Amino acid sequence: MNALKKLFAPVDMTVGTPWKQITLFTIPMIIGNIAQQLYNTVDSIVVGRYVGDNALAAVGSAGPILNLLIVLFVGISVGAGIVVAQYLGAKDRENLASAIGNCITLVAIASGFIMILAPIIARPMLRLINTPDSILDWCTSYLIILFVDCPGSGYYNILSGILRGLGDSMSALWYLVIATVLNIILDVLFVAQFHMGISGVALATVIAQTVSAILCIRKLLRMKEYFELHAGDLKLKKEQAMTIIRLGIPSGLTQAIFSMATILVQNLTNSFGEMLIAANVIVMRVDGFAMMPNFSFGNATTTYAGQNVGAKQMKRVEDGARQGTALAVGTAGVLTIIILIFGKYLMGIFTTTAELVSLANSLMRILAVGYVAMAVTQSLSGIMRGAGDTVTPMVISFVVTVIIRVPLAYLLVALSKSAEYPMGRGECIFVSLLLSWLSGAVITSICYKRGKWKEKAIR
Repeated sequence: MNALKKLFAPVDMTVGTPWKQITLFTIPMIIGNIAQQLYNTVDSIVVGRYVGDNALAAVGSAGPILNLLIVLFVGISVGAGIVVAQYLGAKDRENLASAIGNCITLVAIASGFIMILAPIIARPMLRLINTPDSILDWCTSYLIILFVDCPGSGYYNILSGILRGLGDSMSALWYLVIATVLNIILDVLFVAQFHMGISGVALATVIAQTVSAILCIRKLLRMKEYFELHAGDLKLKKEQAMTIIRLGIPSGLTQAIFSMATILVQNLTNSFGEMLIAANVIVMRVDGFAMMPNFSFGNATTTYAGQNVGAKQMKRVEDGARQGTALAVGTAGVLTIIILIFGKYLMGIFTTTAELVSLANSLMRILAVGYVAMAVTQSLSGIMRGAGDTVTPMVISFVVTVIIRVPLAYLLVALSKSAEYPMGRGECIFVSLLLSWLSGAVITSICYKRGKWKEKAIR
């Protein structure tokens, strides 16, 4: 019992060998991210197998708009994780409880805003990006159902972020696994048994995310050895809320920038028709799994840096940056090899259409080497965010996605036009993504070495 309790207790990352602490913290997060990806992946597999390739394309076309409209949650989550990690490192119980309470209130406000706005603009935005009429209604219904669950998905993402900021990645993992299993069961039940189509997939996700949010808040209320949450902590405190928002807005804007760029590129992708749209969905689902270790190491280095900055151990932060980045690069290298060898079999999970499998596999091979570059970007960006510098990663994201990727995608497609390919070659869209990833790794490394992030601690 004591061993189990210790496993689910917050981790003090201000002591111990940096790479070991980062690894122990990252492993549950990778498993958790696998579970998170299963949400979208199982949705795609069930839809592709039981409804058809056009339905698969519809789920993918809705994705960029969904991501754009949840940037408020992304911002609050990142700000919360940084503040919580630094207060925990400083052993400041009072401010820790206040920060968590303010996050809960901020999510309620953001949820109300999105629930009102999203259903109004969903269909016009889908038309704006030239979503084919054959999948427009499916995309719209899928989005509207998901936005009704803004509180469920919002609270899960923010509260699990708080748990990770406290060093407790195991509880967030456990609750996510429960929700994922529930989501898989409901996907099959609603779509294969009740024939609810895309609406059934969305409803399954809504129910599963709500369950996971309830489990997260239950865990937080029981962590009295680290803080005690009272009703008064839910009242917004200007300084506390502004700190969370100040730290979170750059990350939220980063996500918004990425989502806007994705929408612009999705507009280009849509011009090639349902086949490339469906292939893009498959690639992005596999990409989600391939990118998981990078995001996990990035989140781990954020928590690691936050706790050690709070404890005023800057030398230890730099040691963790080097060791954490090396771990991330090694892991990404192994995954790249796996993708290159077994890619075709992975694509075949989503569809039985041979042409679609072949196209998706060729696109995936273009991106494969980029995961090593993203390992560098995510790890070093995590260190900067954990120290309180969320602006630099935002600026880098803007440069990479808006200034480099989007224009490059349109330029390469235009240059590839010929008598054989009057619309250009769709592969060029993925080449632009690879080049943007490589550029991001170089720029992030330069900014990290300059060291301006060391001046941004909130304490």
